Amino acid sequence: MTTMQRVYKFGGGVASPDVTEGDASMNYILGGKGANLAEMCRIGLPVPPGFTITCQTCVEYDEAGNNWPDGALDEIEAATRDLEARMGKRLGDAEDPLLVSVRSGAPFSMPGMMDTVLNLGLNDESVMGLIAQTDNPHFAWDSYRRFIQMFSNVVLGIDADLFENAIAERRLIAGVRTDAELSDEDLRDLVDEFKEIFAREVDASAYPELVVDGTVTFPADPRLQLRLAIQAVFGSWMNERACIYRQRNRISDDLGTAVNVQVMVFGNKGETSATGVAFTRDPACGARGTYGDFLVNAQGEDVVAGIRNTEPISDLANVPGLEEAAAELDRVFGILEGHYRDMCDIEFTIEQGKLWMLQTRAGKRTAAAALRIAIDMVEEGLISRDEALMRIDPSQLDQLLHPQFDTSAAVDVLARGLNASPGAAVGEIVFSSDDAVAVHEAGRPAILVRWETNPDDLKGMVAAEGILTSHGGKTSHAAVIARGMGTPCVCGVESFRIDAAAKEVHVLGTDIVLHEGDVISIDGGQGIVVAGAVPLVKPELTGDLDTVLSWADDVRLDESDGRGYHVRVNADNPEDAELALEFGAEAIGLCRTEHMFLGDRKQIIQSFILSDDADVRAKALEDLLAVQTEDFVTMLRTMTGRAMVIRLIDPPLHEFLDDPRELAVEIARKEALGRDVSDARERLRLIDGMVESNPMLGLRGVRLSIVYADLPLMQVRAVASAAARLKLEGFDPRPEIMIPLVSITEEHVQTRAVAERVIMDVEAEYGVKLDIPIGTMIELPRACLVADEIAAHADFFCFGTNDLTQTTFGFSRDDAEAKFLPAYLHEKVLASNPFETVDPAVLQLVKMAVDKGRAVTPEMHFGVCGEHGGDPMSIVDFFNTAGVDYVSCSPYRVPLARLAAARAKLTCAL
Repeated sequence: MTTMQRVYKFGGGVASPDVTEGDASMNYILGGKGANLAEMCRIGLPVPPGFTITCQTCVEYDEAGNNWPDGALDEIEAATRDLEARMGKRLGDAEDPLLVSVRSGAPFSMPGMMDTVLNLGLNDESVMGLIAQTDNPHFAWDSYRRFIQMFSNVVLGIDADLFENAIAERRLIAGVRTDAELSDEDLRDLVDEFKEIFAREVDASAYPELVVDGTVTFPADPRLQLRLAIQAVFGSWMNERACIYRQRNRISDDLGTAVNVQVMVFGNKGETSATGVAFTRDPACGARGTYGDFLVNAQGEDVVAGIRNTEPISDLANVPGLEEAAAELDRVFGILEGHYRDMCDIEFTIEQGKLWMLQTRAGKRTAAAALRIAIDMVEEGLISRDEALMRIDPSQLDQLLHPQFDTSAAVDVLARGLNASPGAAVGEIVFSSDDAVAVHEAGRPAILVRWETNPDDLKGMVAAEGILTSHGGKTSHAAVIARGMGTPCVCGVESFRIDAAAKEVHVLGTDIVLHEGDVISIDGGQGIVVAGAVPLVKPELTGDLDTVLSWADDVRLDESDGRGYHVRVNADNPEDAELALEFGAEAIGLCRTEHMFLGDRKQIIQSFILSDDADVRAKALEDLLAVQTEDFVTMLRTMTGRAMVIRLIDPPLHEFLDDPRELAVEIARKEALGRDVSDARERLRLIDGMVESNPMLGLRGVRLSIVYADLPLMQVRAVASAAARLKLEGFDPRPEIMIPLVSITEEHVQTRAVAERVIMDVEAEYGVKLDIPIGTMIELPRACLVADEIAAHADFFCFGTNDLTQTTFGFSRDDAEAKFLPAYLHEKVLASNPFETVDPAVLQLVKMAVDKGRAVTPEMHFGVCGEHGGDPMSIVDFFNTAGVDYVSCSPYRVPLARLAAARAKLTCAL
């Protein structure tokens, strides 16, 4: 019987050869951190030794209700003893103690989302051994108080502010400004005070193993410390911020996290020790050259937390005693980038001049940086164009399509900080994560303003239009998370004195005070803050993005394998059509004609719907024909030489009428004033007569074309007349008419027959030959089942996957997303929102219809024009599984779709 290996060793020891068991390919087993620690050991880099507990162990532990799987603790104990033997030290030893860190490490990078415990193994005895070995009481007591503080918060959930308040009070009593200035005795007293906080805050009934002689006591047994810390890291996989991050980044909850137990190295051993985070290229813009932050005499958490303002990595070589380590670090940058053939994110510690590598991974980067790095690495010969395309996440391209400050606007800079994440945002100031969510839900843009952010702020960071912090560097929590989300962020705005309790900001050097609700503008590319609202402008596709998308087009339009992967746009007006062409759309995949009936034209369609007078209805149709014809002339002229799929009217007619509730209120008001309301009452009676119990499944789509035949006649005549006029003017109009919501073959057959007669009449009227394909919008399960029958009478199929999803699930989208879908996602009833990423069952219906249609008419073309057509994951499925010819999406998602289509083509070729 094969036994699953739950623990993998890495690194060597004091007098031990390298015993590394894993490598970089094992990220689903060892997590990204564990796999890369093993890989760095294999290529000879200085890595503190340790062992990794697998992701699968976390999953088993979680599924068993936080109970350890059989044999797991025994294997961890064996690995712990092996590590002690390799290092020649023991956890908790009173003379020369071994200290370890316990860190998470999921298969995919989730910076700051899960928990870490440092300095594990310290107790009242081992701290004396640490003092004896280092001859540095200040360092030892500082490490011990850090351990108690971190362990209490991470493992037991004790409020971190209780400890921070105790430190602040101690600094005040001692008359010092920073923690480093506290005396040895101060730190020792803090250790005792932290233990008292621990004893007071921990529930003895919840943690009986921590009770000694009837009193809760901070655990002195290093084995107990280790087990509780590992359990806490496993538990952090399902904490709120980690779940939000995974949901946003589409990472499965089923993967689990690994736990890395690693020998501690210390960056807080004095002025020849340091810790830092660095990138082999600039993660904001992609420029070549090292980039990052470090702190002298600090631990790693101090850097990423943004508590202290950091120094740029370029200054490391200028610090006395760190020159050799800086040179070694620079050499390691080259080794890692050459080995991984990617921009690397690196965490390091220098302990008394000796460099140690704590982590590497593919670095998070902005969309602009991703493009620049991909292009540079292709030019450098590190990767191919195909690899470059697979490296760039299509969803990131949205970052490049965010508004920027209008350069023509006069901008009075209020404050400056670090340009942490590009893009511009305007919104009202909020000081808490909850307030950011509340303002967002109220429909107003917010700028989250904080001294610093922490992982618990994630929901507010997601809701905010932009993020501003007064502390922290470009590798702080706020900067890293904002870059990953594509949210504009300015960090380190030191002139902002933020009083979150009073909900105000004092701007140093001025008499300006900003309050909650005041509007500010931030530019994360320039690192500036402006009072008030700055006009924003739309971006343009140029430079690096244009280069990468041209590579994508070469791949996706290559028909050597039989077909290209095409991208169209959903556009209802000339402005959207022109914008989409700039963004690289090849055609219009969906023009929703009902959108042309709104505004001042609403009265025309209302008179047609509500009047019983044939002359009034005829006049309304005549007016609609005139305006619709002009609409189509403009649109078809813009799209000359390109297909334009025009959907006949689809929504229920009541959507064009007044709201009966509002009309009833108006009637009541007029009656109260003694006014005549007879006409209004008649109008309300007619509107009430149009009400349906379930309008989205009622009189809409093709059913309107059969019940109100004059409407589709008018629309087809408008399309055909516009095309005829443009042909006579020398243009090349290519309209395609789409009949919506067909479920019965005869619906399509009859409507097509009417349309063809109208087209023939227009041909005769203008003396031109028109080629106008007529297809079906497939958005009902029955249509998919009888697609072969419909295909015999249709020139194309286009799938409306929003309605197809609604009718497949039996969900009303509006009701589902408002009432129960969030609960379904939280309780894992559904893995993802089926209205955002196509559901496998819906995908199978699409594939069935494509296969049936293609079997009857091989030359038919097939597309998707629902919102899923702009979702990268769905795009891959539509092309590679369902076999469609094109996807159609909103204008701003066209660049994303072009890249996603190319990646789909490359994936299909594997």
